[in-house]
Amino acid sequence: MDRVIYIAMTGAREVTRQQAAVAHNLANVSTHGFRQELSVFRALPVVGEGARTRAFVAETTPRTDFTPGAIQVTGRNLDVAVRNTGWIAVQDASGQEAYTRMGHFQVGQNGILQTGNGLTVLGDGGPLAVPPDQDVLIAKDGTVSSVPVGQNLNAVAVAGRVKLVDPPEADLKRGEDGLFRLADGQPAPADAGVELVVGALETSNVNPAETLVNMVSLSRQFEMQMRVLRAAEENHRSGDKVLSASA
Repeated sequence: MDRVIYIAMTGAREVTRQQAAVAHNLANVSTHGFRQELSVFRALPVVGEGARTRAFVAETTPRTDFTPGAIQVTGRNLDVAVRNTGWIAVQDASGQEAYTRMGHFQVGQNGILQTGNGLTVLGDGGPLAVPPDQDVLIAKDGTVSSVPVGQNLNAVAVAGRVKLVDPPEADLKRGEDGLFRLADGQPAPADAGVELVVGALETSNVNPAETLVNMVSLSRQFEMQMRVLRAAEENHRSGDKVLSASA
């Protein structure tokens, strides 16, 4: 009986947590470069004196689906998508280096190249600054150039190169802000092999239909766990009646 109660109770708890992760994935179905979060359950024994008959359900370490999203052509000069594997280095809210696949760039009021949500894009030597009143061009290797408005390409000036990295996926850890970092906290080295697709954005790799089906399945799993708990309660009451009658 103890085993049934613990498994059902902890199972319902973990299903609720997984529903939150699935809802988060669904909310980011339109977020460019988003990577959906994956999770699975496993049963573990409760360790301790008097707890040998008990077990509980735990969620394994959350994983990320690194499958690339589709490349969507926009025609905008400041939109870039990472081809195949690789990441764009940005500066997070605390000033540390982090990585994203969101390549919707813009030039801030101070001339700093930023992502669409205001994160500073990092170059090989730090933040990338572009002179005012300039047209910005980005090459497939991440080189950022500027041309005075109305001038021809002979007046191109190189502002720097976007830092592109490609660390092993197993070494990456997702933060609460949705950005990825190396698990050891160190910055990843630049990788010249990473290539950008200019004038395009990568879509989220979340499948809306599949995610909705998953939410329905989790809802049914939660209801099943509740039924198990109610059945255990009914069995307990029936057992009490039998003991009372025999007494």
